[in-house]
Amino acid sequence: MPPRPQLHTGPLWRTFLAFLLPLIAQNILQSLTMTINSIAIGQILGTRALASLATFMPLAFFFISFLIGITAGASVLIGQAWGAMKHDVVRAVAGTALGVTLMLGGAIAVIGVIGAPAVLAWMGAPPDIMENAVRYARAAFLTMPVLFQFIAVAAILRGIGDTLRPLVVQMIVTVVAAILTVVMVRQLGMGVEAAAYSTGIAQTVGLLALALWLRRADHVLRPDGDMLSRLVPDTDLLRQVLQLGLPTGVQLVVGSLSGLVLVGLVNSFGSDATAAYGAVTQVIAYAQFPALSIAIAASIFGAQAIGAGLPERLDAVLRTAMTMNLILTGVIVGLVYLFSRNVVALFISSPQVVDLAQHLLHIITWSALMFGAGSIFSGIMRSSGTVLPPMTIAIGSILLVELPVAFALSRMHGLGGVWWGYVAGFAALMLGQGAYYHLVWRRRKIVALV
Repeated sequence: MPPRPQLHTGPLWRTFLAFLLPLIAQNILQSLTMTINSIAIGQILGTRALASLATFMPLAFFFISFLIGITAGASVLIGQAWGAMKHDVVRAVAGTALGVTLMLGGAIAVIGVIGAPAVLAWMGAPPDIMENAVRYARAAFLTMPVLFQFIAVAAILRGIGDTLRPLVVQMIVTVVAAILTVVMVRQLGMGVEAAAYSTGIAQTVGLLALALWLRRADHVLRPDGDMLSRLVPDTDLLRQVLQLGLPTGVQLVVGSLSGLVLVGLVNSFGSDATAAYGAVTQVIAYAQFPALSIAIAASIFGAQAIGAGLPERLDAVLRTAMTMNLILTGVIVGLVYLFSRNVVALFISSPQVVDLAQHLLHIITWSALMFGAGSIFSGIMRSSGTVLPPMTIAIGSILLVELPVAFALSRMHGLGGVWWGYVAGFAALMLGQGAYYHLVWRRRKIVALV
């Protein structure tokens, strides 16, 4: 069983970094799975096949947004319960979260397979990629229940300070998915759907390996008869999880809807623009993942500090997280600028599209630092159960800043204006969350929820 992080002893930065580095590595590997699939599809099947994957990305994120909200709410409760060493509460919350996740994944799989053609048409997917886009979308929806469980299990383990097991399991998934994608495309003659099926099979293998590992270690979250019975959601716990998680889910849904709107705007510039969009979103994810990982770590450390009765440690958690954001995210941003053309060329074979994607990367990459700062403020506030104000600020940044700026500048300056909209939205997010944190939230009395 992983030890509870000792937030009140020793240098916080050392404990924070020990938790953070496996988390960053796991997130990068998770993105690498999709990246390898994209490279294989783009290089073997061509730019239009890659564009079909890119079109589905915001649609997929829309459907997993509520899942991320549920796991965020569960992580807060689990973190506080773990900080207070209430192991039975940890298992109860975990069972409820996994049960709801299983039902949600199954429902979305059915809806997605049926509705994929209509939704992709509404998004304005270019006619020359529509057939491939529908095939990939249906395959991805079929494997979504496994994806949901995979994401939920990793989030639950993080809540108790365990980032090593998710990292090891993600290594297994990345290797298995990469091998399967190439075999399915080259040897079995499958099309774009191979990228989805290979990932689903690999995640199933990873979950089975993790289950065996937890049982052999007699882990607090080991799968057994008791945990199976807890998959039937506890009404009171589910209410708490949803109260904490739904605002985050709503925030992400709004962000996903804005992504659907913006990818529709990008699609209006043609399939080359859509392919460039797909490559840029893949690369920028690597700049944002350290920032997201740091925000997750700040939320978990904040929740455990509150559960342990040490809310005075929150300021130290904030300072540590912000420093990590400047250093770690800053390094990744610098590397992306130095090797932007080489990285983009991994996805795209057309020199014209490579030039376009590199230009777009130069516009947006640096804004990952602002995105990280805003997410850290939000994560620490969420660790105490404060979710509505951060949600309101984030939605306002999207609806009042990001979308209007993207539409206005795209009309004046072309495709690059869409990415300037993202930059403006991240700036508004950082300033709004920081102001609320310092001027309102930090002056309140902070108490544990469990």
